[in-house]
Amino acid sequence: MDFKNIFFVGIGGIGMSALARYFKAAGKCVAGYDRTATALTAALESEGIDVTYADDASTLAPQFRSAADTLVVFTPAVPAEQSHLTFFRQSGHRVLKRAQVLGLITDHSNAICIAGTHGKTTTSTLTAHIMRQSEMGCSAFLGGISNNYQTNFWSNPESDFVVTEADEFDRSFLTLHPFLALITAMDADHLDIYGTADEVRHAFGQFARRIVAGGSLVYKLGLPIDEAQIDDEVEIFTYSLKDRDADFHAFDIRQTGDTCTFGLETPMGSFRDLTLGVPGLHNVENAVAACALTLLAGADEDDLRRALPTFAGNWRRFQYRIRRPDFVMIDDYAHHPEEIRTMLTSVRRLYPKRRITVVFQPHLYTRTRDFADGFAASLSLADRVLLLDIYPAREQPIEGVSSAMLAGRITVPAEVVGRSEVADRVCLEPLDVLVMMGAGNIDTLVPEVERRLLLKIGNV
Repeated sequence: MDFKNIFFVGIGGIGMSALARYFKAAGKCVAGYDRTATALTAALESEGIDVTYADDASTLAPQFRSAADTLVVFTPAVPAEQSHLTFFRQSGHRVLKRAQVLGLITDHSNAICIAGTHGKTTTSTLTAHIMRQSEMGCSAFLGGISNNYQTNFWSNPESDFVVTEADEFDRSFLTLHPFLALITAMDADHLDIYGTADEVRHAFGQFARRIVAGGSLVYKLGLPIDEAQIDDEVEIFTYSLKDRDADFHAFDIRQTGDTCTFGLETPMGSFRDLTLGVPGLHNVENAVAACALTLLAGADEDDLRRALPTFAGNWRRFQYRIRRPDFVMIDDYAHHPEEIRTMLTSVRRLYPKRRITVVFQPHLYTRTRDFADGFAASLSLADRVLLLDIYPAREQPIEGVSSAMLAGRITVPAEVVGRSEVADRVCLEPLDVLVMMGAGNIDTLVPEVERRLLLKIGNV
């Protein structure tokens, strides 16, 4: 792209920040706006990227005012009337969605695209980790911060492979042209965008039809994929945790403390006693999917054996903050009923008969309204639930939709607590297993809760 300057509106988003790092590494002048400062925006600033938090286009640096020299990238999560966006559009700048830019970047590579309403961040990061540890290498645009590499982006100009998440929000993934594509799940979500669950499934079908000739599709066995609609020159495979009808599946799964050991059945052969460096059956399923993609890309058994044990997961994906025999604190990004169900089921398997307390921040009024019963059922897998108020993001309140409404449907003890009360309230709970979950700004509370609990543990 022949622009000297790149300005990001909503630069603090996980996908936006990866693109910002890409252009910075390419030698462009990069800056951006976001509503609030976070650890991620602080990291960008430390890397030499200017970030403004003032919704005021008059503060824009002179070089970004040139429409001829500046590309503007925005996320649909930012309101259309945001002042920078308004200025850029009125000034004739080229303004593109994040997904459009990612599509342009990956069009001339062997794109490995991971889609799905849940599981895609861990799966894409593990896929990129395996590729990076192999001779093939890869560049990567990830939807989370890799604990192995402390970033959501890296570039490898020597490799033709680019691993990226394929985000279904706003139909963003329909800008991509995958060489290898994976679909992990097609649950109803983003109904404010799609309207119905059928439209969600239709969009995933459209994504599958974008795979280039000679490429491959891998999808979770049982998903409603119409294979007849896929190009005849695209190979189709299925995967599962342990269903033998799937082309790729695990067997002889053993969970021991921090790790899981399993066998892997594939069309390329059977591999026994693979070790995965993160716990949980859901992560074994993610590993089956990642192994399928990397084997299809050209990885071999040695690559899997070398990479899987060293995988450390992602920030805020089943991330232990405190791990002692007498007390455990876990932080997770789960924000959809199915993700919460999977998360708490895994926690229950790891810590049977222990008391599980959940602090959850619902994300979006529409999602809370559309899936209230699902949220209630999933959160009821805990022993006690503390709810923060709904994080609105881009939305206005909806009458009758609140965390109190959700608390009334949960079948275990549940109550709503204010942000300023969370640390105090958690410290009143018995020390056992604490899970903090949500996709809003609950992550900013985690360090203080952790600090307070460590003080309490020290006094026990």
